[in-house]
Order: sequence, then C-alpha cells, then structure tokens
Amino acid sequence: MPSNDYTAQYKAYVSAVERRLLELCDLYLPESARIGQAARYSLLGGGKRVRAVLTLASCEISGKDPALAVDYACALEMLHCYSLIHDDLPCMDNDDTRRGRPSCHCQYDEATALLAADALVTAAFEVIANAPLSAESRVGAAACLAAGGGARGMLYGQELDKKYEHARATEEQLLALHRHKTGALIVAAAELGCLASDAEPSVRDALTRYAAGVGLVFQIVDDILDVTATTEELGKPAGSDEANDKTTFVTLYGLGGAQELAAQNNRDSLQALDPLGESAWFLQELARQLLQRRK
Repeated sequence: MPSNDYTAQYKAYVSAVERRLLELCDLYLPESARIGQAARYSLLGGGKRVRAVLTLASCEISGKDPALAVDYACALEMLHCYSLIHDDLPCMDNDDTRRGRPSCHCQYDEATALLAADALVTAAFEVIANAPLSAESRVGAAACLAAGGGARGMLYGQELDKKYEHARATEEQLLALHRHKTGALIVAAAELGCLASDAEPSVRDALTRYAAGVGLVFQIVDDILDVTATTEELGKPAGSDEANDKTTFVTLYGLGGAQELAAQNNRDSLQALDPLGESAWFLQELARQLLQRRK
C-alpha cells in the first residue's frame, strides 16, 4: 500500500471531521457566548484527530460509509478536547501551551476555560442524541462515550495520574493508569465506529483489541517524546513529566526499554487485525505511523 494512499485517506477523514465540527459548533457552541468562543478556540485549534479518524476507519472497515460515523467522531473530539482544557488548568498539569498556542485558561481565564470544557462535554452528548442514526445506535454510543470518559475510564486515569505525581507507580499501576487515561477513549473511538456501522461482533472484537494496543503505544510514545522532543515540536511544554515528578514508561524502563515496549505493543496491535485481512490496511499503517510519530 503506497504511503500516499494512507496520507490521502487520513486527510480525507480529518477534512470530513473538521467540516462537521464547524457545523456542530454553530449549532451547539455559539460565538455569542464567551464560553462558546473559548470552546471553539480549543476545539478548532488543530490536533491530530487520531480518535476521530479511528472512529471513521472502524466504520468503513465494516463496509459502511464512514459518513455515518462522523457525528460520533465529532462528539468524541469534543469530549477529548474538554479533557485537554482541564488537563492544562493550574490545579491539574498547569501547562501554558497546547498545540503551539496559549492554553485555553491562558488565552481566556480559568473560570471561562472551566465552563468552556463543561460546554464541550455536554455538547458531545447532544451531538450523539441528534445523530442521524437509529435510536439503538445512539443509546449505545452515549453509553460508550460516558463509560470511556467517566469515572471507570478517562477520569479515573486522570485521578491516578495525579496520585502518581506524589508516589512512584509500579509497572502494573502505570499500565492501569494509561489504560484508563489514554486508552479508554481510543477504545471508545473504535467502538463508536462499530456502533455506527452495526459491525459484526467478530469485527468489533478485533477493532477494540487493536485500539487497546494502539492506545498504549500512543502513551508510551508520548512519554518518549516528552524527553526527546522540543516544546516547539510538541506544541506543548517538553519535560513536563519530569517537572511534575511523574512516573512514566521512560522512568521505569529507560529510553531504550520504552522504545522496545512501544514496538512490542505495536506488533500486538497489528496482530489483532489479522482476522480482518486486507481491509485493515489503513489501520495497519495508522499503527505504524503512531509508533514513529515525532509530535
């Protein structure tokens, strides 16, 4: 598969999501409100859109039009963005930049950023409720997003992340942290695509196993880049993990060990796609690109 085919497909997915996000912002995050302006500032400020892309690709791999899943993908991006705004707040990671620009609370103020994030998470569920899919699909999508983003998913991971700023995490604890904080929403991305396409159970199983592995690779590479990349490359402060005395895969295994762990999990992710055959070409390349990313 030529790499330009992958690049073109990725761009097509992102373009579809960006267009729909603009439309949804006009519906649910009006610029007449300051919190709407702040929410749009963070949501529309770029980003890799990996989760949204995974949602659309997971829908298409079931033989359905990925446009069916675009509202679910946008809802996931909204919820993910709210978590980033909260992550940057002084009471959390206290980061002043995000995606190469001032964090939401620096561009506006803490109270506005907090409310903008709240507006994003509530808008996400409004988007799902009004998506042009069956009631059964929408109920499943709402449950999926709530579970992935809630106290049994991402939020629990954020709690653990704060906890291990003050205590050294073991390997098992670190894996649990990132299965929740990063992995839960990446798994939800695959599940949302399957819900949009009414995928067969075997397809859903393969995609969720793949997504779980990719989520771990994503976090390991994040830890590696925190010590190997510059702030300019990352678009956010480099070295923040060390500054916050966090346990990372680099502090546990060293740089070389973390790189090998990422490579092993990448191989496991690719193996999970074996039952899907050639139709999984895009997701196979996505996994490779996430392993090699530099920002």
